Amino acid sequence: MHRVLITGAGGGIGRSLRETLRGIYPVLRLSDRVPIAPARDKEELDQTDIADMGAVEKMVAGVDGIIHLGGISGENTWENILQGNIIGLYNVFEAARRAGVKRIVMATSNHAVGFYPRSQIIDHRVIPRPDSRYGVSKAFSEALASLYADKHGIGFLCTRIGNFGSKPIDSRRLSIWISPRDYTQLVRIGLEHSDIHFEIVYGVSGNKRSWYDNSNAYRLGYKPQDDSEPYAAEILAAEAGQAKDPIAERYQGGTFCAEEFTAKTPPD
Repeated sequence: MHRVLITGAGGGIGRSLRETLRGIYPVLRLSDRVPIAPARDKEELDQTDIADMGAVEKMVAGVDGIIHLGGISGENTWENILQGNIIGLYNVFEAARRAGVKRIVMATSNHAVGFYPRSQIIDHRVIPRPDSRYGVSKAFSEALASLYADKHGIGFLCTRIGNFGSKPIDSRRLSIWISPRDYTQLVRIGLEHSDIHFEIVYGVSGNKRSWYDNSNAYRLGYKPQDDSEPYAAEILAAEAGQAKDPIAERYQGGTFCAEEFTAKTPPD
């Protein structure tokens, strides 16, 4: 990999990868729809709204691999989700195909499977159970990646990110947290592994309390360095006695499941 594009480079994960991948790949092209910090040596800046196909074609020109983080990063109106996470996603994949890009690492989400109960350990082979419009868009992103892998030969690593940050901040995140260095490791596997066609992995650290069987990531060589457990006692003590929504506590997607919930009977 010579030139790697990061979409959504102005967001939290994008800013982190800008630092951790610096010097790993000769050139980083950093794109977002809003201005980002000035370019340094061996960086290229690009300001693009991924809903604009013409601009996206220019954005991907000359890149060898893509880390796709762009789009809407949480629940939103359907109109906004449609532009950023459906139309924008298609534009990135189609422009990549036209440009001959052969490897894409994509940020999907735990919210594509958020309606699985916390009592169930799930792996990469479970069917989607999205918990929100956002989750639906991430399930769509995996389906579209599968199509472009099978039909056009682009290698995809879909990372179902739990919660990215320097440390977990609540009890739910004890099960889904991923550290910056562990996510960087997954991204590098996605870009550099010699034999990736279409793979789904969970973007989580080696958390003792994980709800995920992440054996597919381990098969590809992932060796997480971090675990949320050192933060557990402090977090659980802080939350002791707090009133919590029963729907949010029942399902892996948490409050995404509880928002707008009107079913008379919670699903199994």
